[in-house]
Amino acid sequence: MDRRGFLLAGAGFALGACSTPGVKLDVPFVSTPHEVVEAMLVLAKVGPNDMVYDLGCGDGRFVIAAAREFGARGVGIDIDPARIAEARAAAQSEGVAERVRFLQQDLFTVDLSPASVVTLFLLPELNDRLAPKLKRELRPGARVVSHRWMIRGWPPDETILVDVDELRHEAFLWVIRKA
Repeated sequence: MDRRGFLLAGAGFALGACSTPGVKLDVPFVSTPHEVVEAMLVLAKVGPNDMVYDLGCGDGRFVIAAAREFGARGVGIDIDPARIAEARAAAQSEGVAERVRFLQQDLFTVDLSPASVVTLFLLPELNDRLAPKLKRELRPGARVVSHRWMIRGWPPDETILVDVDELRHEAFLWVIRKA
């Protein structure tokens, strides 16, 4: 097991674990440190005209930060209803509920065409499965930014490293080009 896999396993998360009985997850919920969230949004050059979609949004921190810090609008997608409720409560608490929304939906069925930025913190297999959907549904110039995991066959346009609490986090940026 590589260091990244060890970190996920060592954190005590198991695939398929969910806070809601009967809902099977493809990835465990592991939050992205706030410093990494901000660095990724800066990397993607998020601004007030952007619509940020976070696939597997968990507690909603990406779209909440995009709205609060950058003036963007956002949509968080997660299959876990408990995470959606948590994200909605956080958006209300942060005063950005009118700029963001959260949908309990499968990330493979959501329409990504309104997005100008897509954020990911999924496992590599899911990133790879999402690649055709991202290419098909996103407009040229849309940005995809991923925490920790690349998309196979997609050389990133830019890579950054963010150190938080003695751990190094990688983030990758891709800009969608015309086919």
